[in-house]
Amino acid sequence: MQDPDKERHNKMSAERSNPNGEVPTLLIRDRNGSALLCFLEQLIPIDGTDYALLTPVDTPVSLFKLLEEGDPELIETISSSEPILAVADLVLKEHDLTLIRSAVTLTVTGELDEPDPDELEEDEVDDDSETYELLINFRVEEEEFGLYIPLDPFFIVGKLNEGQAILVEGEEFDKIQPLIENEIEEKELSD
Repeated sequence: MQDPDKERHNKMSAERSNPNGEVPTLLIRDRNGSALLCFLEQLIPIDGTDYALLTPVDTPVSLFKLLEEGDPELIETISSSEPILAVADLVLKEHDLTLIRSAVTLTVTGELDEPDPDELEEDEVDDDSETYELLINFRVEEEEFGLYIPLDPFFIVGKLNEGQAILVEGEEFDKIQPLIENEIEEKELSD
């Protein structure tokens, strides 16, 4: 007898598949109501709840403060009204790019050249940590900042509830992450 979660997953995957081969998209929201349009990479049923493994449709970027000495410093949280982002907006517009203040991460829309990991210097690539490529750098009040594109895939976990995708974060994410990883590993082994 087949697991009911897997039966529901197969049914939902079939319902979501697109006849012209396009990857389905979902709008995910965080607890503040901010949204991010994502591709649905995989649907993972766990204990009667459907979780979605998602990747942003637009290019995710991370903001770093560039230091005169040492590695750039990641700015983990920033208000969407922060003056730094207004300057980043102007610099990106010069390159026909637009900064989007979305749920989970900042994203950039427009025509970007895809980063080529083979072109990175060997000392920049570290398998134990995320690797980034500089998109733009700019100055704000005598300090230098940079928007970087993560070279590793940027996955987001959402919980599906009544046709809506809600961002899984905090303790709930910590609890569900190993279960999702286990489901993905099992699926890869069975394929």
